[in-house]
Amino acid sequence: MPYLGNEDMVKDLRRALSNPHVQSDHLRYRNAILKVIKLMSQGVDVSNLFSEMVKACATVDVVQKKLVYVFLCSYAALNPELSLLVINTLRKDCQDPNPMVRSLALRNMTNLRLPGLVEYVEQPLSAGLRDRAACVRRVAVLGWAKLHNLQPNSETDASVVNELYGLLRDPDPIVMVNCLRALEEILKEEGGVTINKPIAHHLLNRLKECDVWGQSEVLKILQRYQPHSDDELFDILSLLDSSLVSPHPPVMAATLSLFLSLSSALPAVSLAALERVQGPLLAACGSASREMRFTALCHIQLLLRSVPGLMGAHYKRFFCGYAEPAFIKQRKMQVLVELVNDENVAMILDELKEYCTDVNTDTAQAAISAIGRIGRSYSDRCLKILIGLLGLKQEHITSAVVQTMRDLVWVCPQCSETVCSALEGCEETLQDSQGKQALLWFLGAYGDRVSSAPYTLEVFIDTVRCETSPGVKMELLTASVRLFLCRPAETQDMLGRLLHYCIDSPADSLATKPRLSSVGLPDAPADTLATSAVVPLSLFPTLSPQEFERLWVQGAEHAEEKLDFVCRTEHLQGPNVTRVSPQSLQAALQLLNIHTLAFTPPRALPWRIYVYTHTAAPPRTTLVLAELLYQEAGAHAAAADGEDTDDAAALADGEEEATFGGGETARERADVKEIQVTLKQRPRDDNALKDVLSVLATVLHTLSCQTP
Repeated sequence: MPYLGNEDMVKDLRRALSNPHVQSDHLRYRNAILKVIKLMSQGVDVSNLFSEMVKACATVDVVQKKLVYVFLCSYAALNPELSLLVINTLRKDCQDPNPMVRSLALRNMTNLRLPGLVEYVEQPLSAGLRDRAACVRRVAVLGWAKLHNLQPNSETDASVVNELYGLLRDPDPIVMVNCLRALEEILKEEGGVTINKPIAHHLLNRLKECDVWGQSEVLKILQRYQPHSDDELFDILSLLDSSLVSPHPPVMAATLSLFLSLSSALPAVSLAALERVQGPLLAACGSASREMRFTALCHIQLLLRSVPGLMGAHYKRFFCGYAEPAFIKQRKMQVLVELVNDENVAMILDELKEYCTDVNTDTAQAAISAIGRIGRSYSDRCLKILIGLLGLKQEHITSAVVQTMRDLVWVCPQCSETVCSALEGCEETLQDSQGKQALLWFLGAYGDRVSSAPYTLEVFIDTVRCETSPGVKMELLTASVRLFLCRPAETQDMLGRLLHYCIDSPADSLATKPRLSSVGLPDAPADTLATSAVVPLSLFPTLSPQEFERLWVQGAEHAEEKLDFVCRTEHLQGPNVTRVSPQSLQAALQLLNIHTLAFTPPRALPWRIYVYTHTAAPPRTTLVLAELLYQEAGAHAAAADGEDTDDAAALADGEEEATFGGGETARERADVKEIQVTLKQRPRDDNALKDVLSVLATVLHTLSCQTP
């Protein structure tokens, strides 16, 4: 974020950089340049100092050169014309006696990344390939790769490619590895660097001289080479044998990949190589780096698929630690499933059972899924654990267990009897769609074995109007038809109701009709709901409380100025509305895409809530803000209006049978609440505003009628 006073600071720095007295003092001049770099790192725009910084690069101070080059590389693209002034200084530095200055100049010439400067860079790079200093040759080799990326469609200079191939025999191992990477980039369209027998043997003999990154790159590229004889193959494998147990996981993994590639026709050799890497892989699983542990676990999982039971004796190394992240725990559980055998199955299942109650729901569900996979071979033991987990009555655990049992029954149909008896009554705990679908599949597939199947389906059918998941509805329809085929007498009536709902409620109308029963309430009358959402509503973009308050206050000002803004007040009747649960009201409005921003506790006076929504009425979208307010109880309101004061007093004294002129009792009259609704809309759209008011009236009426 830019700081205040940036312009003044930049002006002060420009005066300092242009001051001859500052330039004559190397320390003060360097400090001024350092301040420019600090401001640049803080996000301040210091591009206006480009010309002063170009002059500052003409110095023998290496530290000052580095600082200036950082600035120039950052702002060269914004000043391509002034960047030409830098090239002359950089070309001059390429001939400096100090190899550090030469390498620094070459690196920054290529880092400018300006296509117009390519012709000025080629000659210094060619000279850099033949420089006597290794640090300069390293930079020059990578510089050619940068130039190729800058102009990928240009023709490759054959002389440069030949020179890079020649530098593969450079005495410096980093230059050799850089040449491999540069040739890979330059010859990408031709398949990369070509590895023949002399190059392959040269790389293998110099492998020990490279660092970890260099060894990994060399081993990766050597996979393209195919030995010409068995003797050559075994010579190469002998050279690679020590790298299989390297303490560096990248080198070990690259060596193993090359080993398996070369010995693909020798299964015994491949198996011996896999056994050799057990130690380094297990050590990597205990690394302090989470990323290294995860990578090692992925390698082990792949190896176990090729050689099952390879690390069966070390299964305890894959038990999860309490403080380990969830992604490592889940990967370890997958490895444990691969290592299960008759000897360790009991201990592994006991360990996985502990993970099923982990505070992280993803970890708990992964543990339950792992038990289900083991159940394909040890069904009795796993079913006992899964049935015990159902007794915990926790939503995410029950859902995962039901899904796991469904998958287990698909593979092991002999478990169906036990599973069907265990699932009775678990529908009360299920809330997510995946768990409901799994349970409905059971009721449809094995309904003849579940005594309560019709009654459980009937509960789903009676609440189908509040179901929002299409998958659950489809599974419910399928299960009802399948159950009807085996138990028609018990299912006929409920299937008819479900089919009537499906035929009477097409998919498009289901998506637009407001449904209030998902908060535990019956549906509103169909004719009322049909008129309550003519214009579709949306929750997005969302408003923060501060934005809502600002718009609400501005709305009052705009209404007075008669701008494209409307402020409207209406009064709605609703019995017992102040006793409505805030959670039920918020959930009902959320279904209709109306966001509740703030509300008072139930039965509090004055009773007030603030909501907002967006109406998508072509050709524009409008924002509607609303305040719902009730200030007094019904009996007090009647007394305040001066009407039927005797009846209100009678009500207060407990005379419930006092009646009004219309025949209604005083208590019935007192329960009727008049809600003041204030609506503010921008831009103005009267039809959309009426629709929002209709939705609010429907919600309040439906909720208040169901409140005791």
